[in-house]
Amino acid sequence: MTRYDDGSGTTAPAAPLAELTDLRVEVGGRAIVDGVSLRVLPGRVTALVGASGSGKTTTGLALLGEFPVGARVTGAVRSAAEGRGGVGGLVGYVPQHPASVLNPARRIGALLTDIARPRVRHLPRGRRRAAARAQVLRALTDARLPDAEALLRRHPHQLSGGQQQRVVLAQALLLGAEVVVADEPTTGQDALTKSLVVEQLATIAARGIAVVLLSHDLDVVRSLADEVHVMRAGRVVESGPTQQVWSAPRHAWTRQLLSAQASFTDRGTTDEPDGTAAAHGDRPVLRVRGLVARHRDGSRGAAVTVRAPELDLQAGQLLAVVGRSGSGKTTLARCLAGLHRDHDGEVLLDGTPLPRSLRHRARGQLAAVQYVFQDARAAFDEHRPVLRQVARTAVRLRGVDAGTAETEALATLGRLGLLPELADRRPGRLSGGELQRAALARALLAHPRVLICDEITSGLDTVSRRGILDVLTGLLDAGPDTGTAPAAPALVLITHDLDTASVAHRIAVMDAGEIVEQGPARQLLTTPEHPFTASLVATDRV
Repeated sequence: MTRYDDGSGTTAPAAPLAELTDLRVEVGGRAIVDGVSLRVLPGRVTALVGASGSGKTTTGLALLGEFPVGARVTGAVRSAAEGRGGVGGLVGYVPQHPASVLNPARRIGALLTDIARPRVRHLPRGRRRAAARAQVLRALTDARLPDAEALLRRHPHQLSGGQQQRVVLAQALLLGAEVVVADEPTTGQDALTKSLVVEQLATIAARGIAVVLLSHDLDVVRSLADEVHVMRAGRVVESGPTQQVWSAPRHAWTRQLLSAQASFTDRGTTDEPDGTAAAHGDRPVLRVRGLVARHRDGSRGAAVTVRAPELDLQAGQLLAVVGRSGSGKTTLARCLAGLHRDHDGEVLLDGTPLPRSLRHRARGQLAAVQYVFQDARAAFDEHRPVLRQVARTAVRLRGVDAGTAETEALATLGRLGLLPELADRRPGRLSGGELQRAALARALLAHPRVLICDEITSGLDTVSRRGILDVLTGLLDAGPDTGTAPAAPALVLITHDLDTASVAHRIAVMDAGEIVEQGPARQLLTTPEHPFTASLVATDRV
């Protein structure tokens, strides 16, 4: 337990910076958090783990005094700020979907400078601008964001998901928060960057800041957290020191989570040595030739960010694109989907060049190439039930009548583990993991030839992640299109996680916007040739 010296030569237990007592949160008569008690101590890392929808995020937001609209809340929420008259921004929040809190119309430099300005008002006017900029650059460095000067000129959509996550962490550091609630802070990040984030959160805790870690990543929790609370269906089913819970779990759900983690990492790569045995036909369904993508970078004009001279993918084949956060994985995927039009070269579907922009693609081309976003919440209309939005894909892109589309949508959502009562809700009442499954179902209703999945398993617990990957690999077993069942698509899986990539037939490795190595998955994960690939594999094995 953290202690402090009271001046008498003895130490006393440190007072909690925030505390929940028997918290219960009901929405629509359903308890999404039920009887949770939690003490947040200075310099300690407290982790909440559990499946998607278990109540982790609602519990974390309660520390900020934030609750779902219309929620009935009982129990107590107390913070050290109450003893100071509520003064100060005591709790900082780093959300799982950082784009939701970054103004898309403003550059990163402006967003951070707005936070830094109040902290330098005590200085003479002539020194404030330089001091604010210095604080911004220091926060970006502390958040492990290299090349900060260039990043300040970009808008949020020009950053990868991992970069956005670290920008929000920099915001919390600039605010001087005494408690940082980090909601899946390593989501969408490669092993190298993930280790840096773990080091940074440990450094924050060493300064006396309390960290509340909401995470599905059990390896991160084991290496970072002092204590862990395991949640299921809104309740804490087991608590204790992390190493004690990991070594001798008492509850069956804890044992299931840990068992799924162990079996997941032992999955191994596909048995097909060249990645072509599962492909239906020899002709690639998707080809990339001479692709050079650019981003507009303020007054500097266009900067080249991705080069992909050659990339082929066959139907029934899974290609994993791996690399560090910011390496260009998502930009490459967006070029394939017509979401990033500022590029040269060709993207061919069945030998026919696809228009660079989504707006210029025919309905059949839109259906043929589907994209599942990392931030599923931003991809849904908050005002319409999820089921209607999923079914709409079949109506709009395949010409199916509304009743048939809804029946197919319910069946697809069920295969992905989303119950009918959840599908009838609006997006705001679903967890991030539940929305991710709905987003995948929506794409599948188009019967795509190419399905691009951008970090869709990164926000899921080990049990759910294994289930989604089983669904994806099951899609590859489909035969030709029969008219009632879609043909096996080609899958592009953007991921930072080599365990996830191990289910692929082939892997393409990106570094600094370049495809530095590609080939059969087993070969790359066991005998990599490029030094960067070797460093990724080595870090993942640590």
